[in-house]
Amino acid sequence: MKTILTTGSNGLLGQKITEKVLAEQRVSLIATSKGPNRYPIVDGYEYAELDILNADQVKYVIEKYRPDAIIHTAAMTNVDTAEANKELCHQLNVDAVQTLLSLCEEKNIQLIHLSTDFVFDGADGPYKEEDAVNPISYYGESKVLAEELLINSNANWAILRTILVYGITNDMSRSNIVLWAKGALEKGLPINVVNDQWRMPTLAEDLAEACILAVEKNAQGIYHVSGKDYMSIADLVRKVADYWVLDQSIISEVSSESLNQTAKRPAKTGFVLDKTIRDLSYNPHSFEEGLKIVDEQMKKVGGPKSGV
Repeated sequence: MKTILTTGSNGLLGQKITEKVLAEQRVSLIATSKGPNRYPIVDGYEYAELDILNADQVKYVIEKYRPDAIIHTAAMTNVDTAEANKELCHQLNVDAVQTLLSLCEEKNIQLIHLSTDFVFDGADGPYKEEDAVNPISYYGESKVLAEELLINSNANWAILRTILVYGITNDMSRSNIVLWAKGALEKGLPINVVNDQWRMPTLAEDLAEACILAVEKNAQGIYHVSGKDYMSIADLVRKVADYWVLDQSIISEVSSESLNQTAKRPAKTGFVLDKTIRDLSYNPHSFEEGLKIVDEQMKKVGGPKSGV
């Protein structure tokens, strides 16, 4: 059984990996994140506090646990924050990757790195893995720079690009598109939703499964990992309204330009999933199935918690 170390284990994806490891026992887990462990179960795996910007601490933790693979989920993912604070974004999304990469090269550890559809400009989606990158935001640029570090390294690496991850855990630090839409519609307040951006939303459980499959199959190279359904953001919000029987009359469809966001977003991304399905036996849920899973989990945990 392989041992994996996750960074950012307090985040949505990190917690879903912990949940999956505990349920299925396919790998051993060292979960790491900044600050105390927020996952409600503390038995069955190791937890270590880890600030990915502290190179000495990163080296200490990796040398202590000697994992077979690292799944690197920690990053700055808020696109507007990244645009406004490029220096910190670069530290978190590029410099921290270099720190991990150097250790992985030295100690022959597989590195599974999470990336994004925002490496593309959105002019011609859905995209295949070999399509040319052309980011239009600093967030996207930082993720391209990180990808280039791996591609040009001697490490054993795989890049998993993903899109609009959604889901729920018991203790969340931030929301996601599905929880935001459901919460806003339940409040009954008018909301503006863009109708000129197209995505393939990804259930966090599906992405967690892809991460573990990448370790088990010793995946190498770039893989596209998302949900299977292609839709506009407006359609996504309407599907959320349909599922939970919420009032759609308060949804106003607007253009991206009208929102005056700090960072540009690609218009049409989406992924061709053929390679990931073939090589990793990846089998994503439909968006409808994903909403059902989220709904069932909400009933168990009593609805969204902190930060949502």
